[in-house]
Amino acid sequence: MTATSTPKKAPSNLRLRVIYGVLGAALLLGCVWYGPLTFGLFFGVVQAIMLWEFYRMMRAGGYAPATWLGVGVSLILFGSILVGTYYMMGDSVISLAKTDGSSERNRLAEHITFSFWQSQTWLTLFAIPGVLLTLATVVLLIREIFLWPKYSQPFTNVAATITGLVYISIPMTTLIVLAFNVGRYDYRRVFALLFLIWASDIGAYAAGKTFGKHKMAPSISPGKTWEGWAGGFLLTLAVGWAVGFMLPELPLAHRLVAAAVVAVFAPLGDLAESMLKRSVGVKDSGRIMPGHGGLLDRFDAFLLVLPVLALMQLVFG
Repeated sequence: MTATSTPKKAPSNLRLRVIYGVLGAALLLGCVWYGPLTFGLFFGVVQAIMLWEFYRMMRAGGYAPATWLGVGVSLILFGSILVGTYYMMGDSVISLAKTDGSSERNRLAEHITFSFWQSQTWLTLFAIPGVLLTLATVVLLIREIFLWPKYSQPFTNVAATITGLVYISIPMTTLIVLAFNVGRYDYRRVFALLFLIWASDIGAYAAGKTFGKHKMAPSISPGKTWEGWAGGFLLTLAVGWAVGFMLPELPLAHRLVAAAVVAVFAPLGDLAESMLKRSVGVKDSGRIMPGHGGLLDRFDAFLLVLPVLALMQLVFG
C-alpha cells in the first residue's frame, strides 16, 4: 500500500512579501545605480503601469477612462522630459561651462550653467505637461463625441483620464529633476530619496505596532496611528542625517528639510491612495507583486513627495 504524500504547504503571505520585496528592491536599486538609461526605462514603465492600475480602479468605480490614450500620453510626457531636458540640454549646459581656468571665470561659468539649467527645467516641467494635457483634453472630448451615447457621463470620463495624468504621471516625471543635477545624472540622489521613503514606512510600521493607540485616519486606514507617524518621522530624520555620508556636498540643513518633507507627505500619499481604493471598492491596485499588491500600492508615497521636493530643488538649488 502506497503512503499518501502530504500536500506541500504554500508559502505564507509574509514570506511572499519578503521574497518579492527583496527582488523588487534589488531590481530598483540596480536600475537606478547602473545609469540614466536603465533609470529612465525602469521609472518610465513603472509610472505607466501605475497609471494603468489607476484607470483599472476607475473602471471598477463605474467610470470609463481612455486607458491606452492616457498611458500613451504618460510615456510621451516622461520620455520627452527625460530626453529633451537632460540629454540634449545637458550637452548645451556643459558647453557653456568652458572657461580659461581662472577662478573668476569658473564661478561665472557655474552661475551661467545653473541659471540656464534652472530656467530650462522650469520651462520644460510646466510647458510640456501643459501642452500635452491640453492636447489630450481635446482628443478625449473628440473621442467622447464619436462614442456618444455609449457612455452616459462623457465629461466625467475625460476628467478621470486627465486626473490620472495629474495624480500619477506628472509627479513621477518630477523624479527626473531630483535624479539629475545641472544636466548630470546622480544615482545617489535617487538612493537618498528611496532610503528616506523606506525609513518613513519602516519607522511608522515598527512604532505603530509597538506603541500605536491613537488612530490617524480610521475611516481611511485603520492601521495608521499618530505614534506610528512620529516613529516614522524620527527614523526619517535620522536617515536624512546619515545620507550625508553618501552626499557629503549636500548641507545638513537641506538633508533634514528633505527628510521632513518625506516624513510629512509620504504618509499623506499613502492615505490618498487608500482613500481612492475605498471610494471604488478595491482592495489592491493590482496583482503584479504577490503579497504587495500593485505598483501604485508600492509607489503611492512618491506621488505627494516628489512634486514638493522637485519644487524645492528648483527654487533653492
